[in-house]
Amino acid sequence: MKTSLYHRVATAFVAVSFVASSHALAEVDLAKSSVTAISKQMNVPVEGVFKKFSAQISFDPSRPASGSAQLTVDVGSYDLGDASYDSQVIGKDWFDAKTYPTATFVSSAITAAGGNRYNVTGTLTIKGKSETVVAPVTFTRRDNMQSLDGTLPIKRLQFDIGAGEWKDTSIVADDVTIKFHLVATKF
Repeated sequence: MKTSLYHRVATAFVAVSFVASSHALAEVDLAKSSVTAISKQMNVPVEGVFKKFSAQISFDPSRPASGSAQLTVDVGSYDLGDASYDSQVIGKDWFDAKTYPTATFVSSAITAAGGNRYNVTGTLTIKGKSETVVAPVTFTRRDNMQSLDGTLPIKRLQFDIGAGEWKDTSIVADDVTIKFHLVATKF
């Protein structure tokens, strides 16, 4: 039950994926990419994986301001590794996947942060609630592949994740970290 809340928060994170090359959209390799959410239930870390998501990324490290990113996560695909928790987390108290089937992140600005690090500012929308967030991202290029790795801390209650007894942050913490690893072909 408590794990379900963390998974929903992870969905919000999921929304934070980006980056590829030039003005062309990168071809994101979903089999090599991942979006997870980490929360704490009774102070014990709990990690869930979003099994279904899509990403559109355009990025040139020499011109980060011209880049863009959009990530859409299917919140109903959140997997905590236990079917009973999974069904609870997609329910009305947590993600309410029937009413709000996706969480999204849409970038509005990408700025250099030194070396191969960038800050991606954008709008994260979960359960119909939108917040401006900044995700620090590390860009890596190897052979014909490039990757973006980052973490995005959020507060689950800002997105109405966890209703009723689940609003109690002594059981499931308000803090959730969305982690993403996006792999794309090199341009």
